[in-house]
Amino acid sequence: MSTELITKLRRETGAGVVDVKKALDESEGDYDKALEELRKRGAAVAQKKAGRTAGEGVIAHYIHMNRIGVLVELNCETDFVARTEDFQTLGKDIAMQVASMGARYVRPDDVPEEVIAKEREIYAAQLEGENKPADVLEKILDGKIAKFYDEACLVNQTFFKNEDQTIQQLVEEAVGKMGENIQIRRFSRLELGGDV
Repeated sequence: MSTELITKLRRETGAGVVDVKKALDESEGDYDKALEELRKRGAAVAQKKAGRTAGEGVIAHYIHMNRIGVLVELNCETDFVARTEDFQTLGKDIAMQVASMGARYVRPDDVPEEVIAKEREIYAAQLEGENKPADVLEKILDGKIAKFYDEACLVNQTFFKNEDQTIQQLVEEAVGKMGENIQIRRFSRLELGGDV
């Protein structure tokens, strides 16, 4: 187990030396397996911290070629963490994600019921005439709604810098690294000539 490997894992996950060594031992020195294990632990830490108040943070912004502008409110527990480079970078990455991927909602719970009902209606119309049992059609509809969430909801989207990670996993990783509850509260996206 090389010091170089431990340092690389610590830098990428923010985990402590003991946790990194334990993950490497459990994965028999396999870097990718150790990284996956440390990410899973980061998600568990994020769940434990989710109930804590996140009243500090930043308004991160990103302007793309003077045509798309994004503001994101990213919250954490302390102003100390809010001022760190890692937290500022996270905010910028999330703002860039909103600019590039066009999320409409932060999370699935934010999608109004009438929007989901309309999407189901559209998908059901697309499936008319399919010679499939009702339960199979219902599963197809559920799959299409899940895909809608993956495209329309920021936390469900694949991170543009890492196709193996969703924005939710990115935030959970940051929680593990920074040791505080971190929440994306809201965002606003403006596009030149877009809808008001």
